[in-house]
Amino acid sequence: MNQKKINLSQFEAVIFDMDGVLIDSEPVWKIAMEEVFSAVGCNLTRKDFELTVGLRLDEVISFWYKVAPWQGAGPDEVLAMIVNRMVELLGRDGKPLPGVIESLQYFKSKGLKIGLATSSYQVLIECVLETLKIKEYFNITHSAEHETHGKPHPAVYLKTAQMLAVNPLKCLVIEDSINGVIAGKAARMTVVCVPEKTHSPNPKLVVADYMFEDLFGMLEEME
Repeated sequence: MNQKKINLSQFEAVIFDMDGVLIDSEPVWKIAMEEVFSAVGCNLTRKDFELTVGLRLDEVISFWYKVAPWQGAGPDEVLAMIVNRMVELLGRDGKPLPGVIESLQYFKSKGLKIGLATSSYQVLIECVLETLKIKEYFNITHSAEHETHGKPHPAVYLKTAQMLAVNPLKCLVIEDSINGVIAGKAARMTVVCVPEKTHSPNPKLVVADYMFEDLFGMLEEME
């Protein structure tokens, strides 16, 4: 891994992931999924959900439906139940992770375009940006729900770069999960990884170009 200083002059845009990067939502996802899966008779635990971190929600539900199928509620109904519960929980308890506001202010002051590319649904993007009061910083937000494939496929990052009118090679990505890191690298972008803290970091995260404990650590290495 290259831990030299990050030379911002190489970039025209910064693209943030959302869950686990802007907001500490991974524990909330696990709570919401555990509640909803339990309600439909599928007794998965929060530990189980570590296997699907970074995937789009419909892909998470499809995965678990194959592994531990349940009766009654269909995948679409389960998806809606989880999204509704996430909106409730994030709207009530959501707070920015350390360094988020400072990073957004810094990149904006440097004249970089700022994008958001996430596996989360558009309704959750709106909920998070409103709850954290950071919507003004983003030139573009894009959800993988609008793409044929979610992360680790690079589509959501490539489309976000296109919407920003920036060459992917000029984009700096900030991610927390292995699926997100792979997506950013596959899009030929430079990837900063700030590993999500509620479970053991995946050793494969070393494929990221940079790795930091938090966004403050990243800011210290900017030049």
